[in-house]
Amino acid sequence: MDGPLTGGCLCGAVRYTLRSGFRFRPYACHCTDCQTRTGSAFSEHMLVMRSDLEIEGELDSGSYRQPSGADSSLWGCAICKVRIFAENSTRPGFASLRCGTLDRSAEVVLAAHLWVGSKQPWVTLPDGVPTVMEQPRSQAEWMALVGPTAV
Repeated sequence: MDGPLTGGCLCGAVRYTLRSGFRFRPYACHCTDCQTRTGSAFSEHMLVMRSDLEIEGELDSGSYRQPSGADSSLWGCAICKVRIFAENSTRPGFASLRCGTLDRSAEVVLAAHLWVGSKQPWVTLPDGVPTVMEQPRSQAEWMALVGPTAV
């Protein structure tokens, strides 16, 4: 998804614009953490530069320590609690945008499916889309899998 993108929360109190810039291609994460956080089978993410994300409305946050030791902060609407993005201490300057909050979320084309070793058994993955049993282990693997779409 190129160009400026817009989105927001369920109640409309938070709106955002993602300016054109450096961003990774969207991917689905099937890890049990994402399943628990979303109450669903997986979540869709797009790693973007935090500075490219302009947000209007009141956000609140929650945080937790991941099994890797990284500190993760989840940011969402203070009213309806929809999560908009997350930040991870191992990726300063980046935000993991939740693709389901995009106004044009139906246009999201996933570049990969991660943590398929823990996906729900009834989820069928599309042919031709790369899958990883857990997650990429290096920056080079991340770049090869979901690379940037624009610089």
